[in-house]
Amino acid sequence: MDRRRMLRYGRDQLSAWLPVLLMGLFALGTWWLVRSAPQFLEPRVEKAVSAKPDYFMQDFWVRSFTPEGRLKSELRGTEGRHYPADDTLEVMQPRIQSIDEQGHPTVVTAQRAISNAGVSEVKLYGKARVVREPVAKHGGGVEPRLEFRGEFLHAFMDEDRVSSDQPVELQRGDDQFTGDVFDYSDQTGIANLQGRVRGVIQPRR
Repeated sequence: MDRRRMLRYGRDQLSAWLPVLLMGLFALGTWWLVRSAPQFLEPRVEKAVSAKPDYFMQDFWVRSFTPEGRLKSELRGTEGRHYPADDTLEVMQPRIQSIDEQGHPTVVTAQRAISNAGVSEVKLYGKARVVREPVAKHGGGVEPRLEFRGEFLHAFMDEDRVSSDQPVELQRGDDQFTGDVFDYSDQTGIANLQGRVRGVIQPRR
């Protein structure tokens, strides 16, 4: 085979294999581009928050403090369950002591309670009781002891307010009142009772 025929044979072979080589180079380039391209994050699927408790406690107490380090409240209970869905704490046999800026304590007890994370809002169920002991007035004199009792009480600890949409008993010193719907604010000193309201006011000595 002379040189001319060899060149013609080589050209024919190159023409036959050229498409295959080009396809191979194209495939290799595509693979490299895919490897080098930035990876897009897959859409993040938010995990549903469970309605079941995520931790339990027994014979526990929890304290909260102000930014200045003053004791603000203390919560004790025989059992506690935390629910992540709404960040609430269910407490059995709760005893809550809230202390205001002047150091006056208010004590809350019940058979069961549902509290928010900061223990600033507490729903009390079963033999609920809120007691504020006598406190001295700024202008002199003493504010008498206050006690609220009912099967349900809604206490707003930071606002010094107690309310209920169920029958409640109020005792202020020696005076006693009952009502079907109730709201009291310690900031105003006003108790609003509605429904079948009854009261017994003792004569002042």
